[in-house]
Amino acid sequence: MSGRDLFCQPRRAGRGAALTLVFASVLVAGAATGSLPGTGTGSGRGQEARAARSAAPVSRPEQVARAAEEAMADGKSPMEAAERAVSRSGDRWGAVYSRGEYEEFQDALDGRYTGVGLWARRERDGRIEVTKVAAGSPAAEAGIRAGDRLRSIDGRRVDGRPVTEVVSLLRGDATDAPAGTTVALGLERGTRAWSLTLRRARLSTDSVTVRRLAGGVTVIRIASFTKGVGDTVRTAVRQAPAGAGVILDLRGNSGGLVAEAVTTASAFLDGGLVATYDVDGEQRALHAEPGGDTTRPLVAVVDGGTMSAAELLTGALKDRGRAVVVGSRTFGKGSVQMPSRLPDGSVAELTVGHYRTPSGRGVDGTGVTPDLEADAHAVQRAETILDGLGDAS
Repeated sequence: MSGRDLFCQPRRAGRGAALTLVFASVLVAGAATGSLPGTGTGSGRGQEARAARSAAPVSRPEQVARAAEEAMADGKSPMEAAERAVSRSGDRWGAVYSRGEYEEFQDALDGRYTGVGLWARRERDGRIEVTKVAAGSPAAEAGIRAGDRLRSIDGRRVDGRPVTEVVSLLRGDATDAPAGTTVALGLERGTRAWSLTLRRARLSTDSVTVRRLAGGVTVIRIASFTKGVGDTVRTAVRQAPAGAGVILDLRGNSGGLVAEAVTTASAFLDGGLVATYDVDGEQRALHAEPGGDTTRPLVAVVDGGTMSAAELLTGALKDRGRAVVVGSRTFGKGSVQMPSRLPDGSVAELTVGHYRTPSGRGVDGTGVTPDLEADAHAVQRAETILDGLGDAS
């Protein structure tokens, strides 16, 4: 199980009057709830949870809004009333967020967030271990390193807690803590134990990383679909050596802005259908822009942590015959959420429909099955496949 102090719980958001459609994301930290597959290879860990899932029910936004309005008229909390209404609806992905949480997530979708720059995971014995520290972050400047054990946050022991809770404490979500507020950490490294206080800061996400392998193969890893990711991927493809293959690493990518996933698909397709979806029974379609690179060998690497918009992209590349998909079955999050503002400024994110791949296959509850199964060595397997695709061309 793993997480980062970017998000503390399943969060979804839209933007502006014409609210941007988001295929809701549990994102990195959401994988730590215990009921969802983690961000590793997903070789079988998610099967039991997946078998228990069925297509997410569709919420009725007007019912949730009415519950909030009635609560406000009675002098009660609209947000709590909305939460009860969502819970009664059976909407697995529906949620209600405070004004502060919603605004923070909007910033995060723009590639910015407030935190200290730590990635963490819960070990089998319940310990919370730091897995990565963002360069230039408060955590990095304080000397925290990958492998350190996080023992406490603001005096609260964190051993055994879900990583989602740990992330929430790091970010100060309970108080909508802004940049500049402090958080006290208790840490351990080997036999050394120490405490320090960090100031939260506004940080930037590294949603896309690009590296070059021997032979010119370009590996493009997408952590989540934040604003600008699609253009970054298109630039990376254009800059890759002529004729060399690309490995699109979507492991652990739990979604984000669907528009960015479509733009990413446009980097590899010359127009055409990416997905269809329904909103309150009305069928709609998403199309790639023309002019993408359709000849470069492409392998997409996925796992049980590949979710939502990342599954939409995977399904499009697979169904269109554009990529060989390697890894393990994806999570199976194929429902569509849209936000609505409540009377007190909080936001309800409700399931309004489901999407399908170009061939008409549903993803919700089933995921995308890879063309070739692979374990933790999926990237090496992808390299081998690219060698074969290059020879064939």
